[in-house]
Amino acid sequence: MKFYLVGGAVRDRLLGFDKSDRDWVVVGARVEEMLAGGFTQVGSDFPVFLHPKTKEEYALARTERKTAPGYTGFSFTADPSVTLEEDLSRRDLTINAIAQEEDGTLIDPYGGANDIEQRLLRHVSPAFTEDPLRVLRVARFAARFANKGFKIAPETMTLMRELSASGELSHLVAERIWQETEKALRTDSPAVYFQTLRDCGALAIIMPEIDNLFGVPQTAEYHPEVDTGVHVMMCMEQAARLSDDTVVRFATLLHDLGKAVTPKDQWPRHIGHEQLGLPLIDQFCARLRVPKKYRAMARIVSQFHTHCHRASELRADTMLRLLESLDAFRRPAQVEQFVVACEADSRGRKGFEQRDYPQADIVRKALVAARAVDIRQVLSTTVDNQEKDPEAIKAHIARARTDAISLTLGKRQ
Repeated sequence: MKFYLVGGAVRDRLLGFDKSDRDWVVVGARVEEMLAGGFTQVGSDFPVFLHPKTKEEYALARTERKTAPGYTGFSFTADPSVTLEEDLSRRDLTINAIAQEEDGTLIDPYGGANDIEQRLLRHVSPAFTEDPLRVLRVARFAARFANKGFKIAPETMTLMRELSASGELSHLVAERIWQETEKALRTDSPAVYFQTLRDCGALAIIMPEIDNLFGVPQTAEYHPEVDTGVHVMMCMEQAARLSDDTVVRFATLLHDLGKAVTPKDQWPRHIGHEQLGLPLIDQFCARLRVPKKYRAMARIVSQFHTHCHRASELRADTMLRLLESLDAFRRPAQVEQFVVACEADSRGRKGFEQRDYPQADIVRKALVAARAVDIRQVLSTTVDNQEKDPEAIKAHIARARTDAISLTLGKRQ
């Protein structure tokens, strides 16, 4: 029985990262021997165990064989005869197919260390095309390591295009697509994930609402980049610079979906795209089973981002209605998410990348002013003790908040 550190922990050490989850492969062992050693079995598809002390994962070396469509259509063999090289051969990328012995010696049969030096994402074997999920995984690694200079090997991109054209992507379940997408949203370069999926033809299959934005023109005066899809990718780059909040990044991604369905005879204008995008957001989130918090912010940003862009022009009462639409008094953190996504939208234009966005501070100041209103004091001085009409009480509160916003921002009511 021999233990080898594998996968991300070895890769990330070679890349100079301080910490990474440690996973192990066990060669020459049976399930009974692992259990006798105090390990706890957790894998149902194949034998995976937790170490009795460290709780790190230890998997028996295994081979796999394609038996049906999709990423679940495999049968596995895990017994003492499976070699380390056979186990590594089933992995997706060479940089993930490096093992390390307990004394630190690397075992690298597929050239992963060299590909790390060359900053190359390259598949291990032709078996890459048996698992459609690998298209998304490679796109995610491209996003994660873009700032390290990594590129996808041309031959690997060819296989990704073949997978996209094969119909295999239709067998991916929503949860796995979202899982990879959410991880990509956490990377330093999430735009690379979506652009890579488009380059290999996968975006049109799994996220057509985003793919449909490419080729849709916008008014060059406000959008020198013209193409809406290009604009959204630029917005994603800005969102990644402004915030590490995946909710903000996701809302930025979907904020302009309505532009894909505005009538062509209106192009390059997109009247009412804010509302037109809402059903598409609902459709996207329902299909991929996106968590509610992402969907809620995406709807808010789609519906109200142009309000934020015109913050300096809004009347005080209109500003209050915007804050109420954002549920600002119960969830003030949503306002910050909203204005950051709007700033990413504003900066996500050719030549506007470094432009200040004072509108965000206007909305922030309006929120501070409105929240500072002492509701009990307002009611004690304006509402008769006998007045029980909820609408009248709300009107008094709204008037006080409007006055506060007007005073703070110097806005007319």
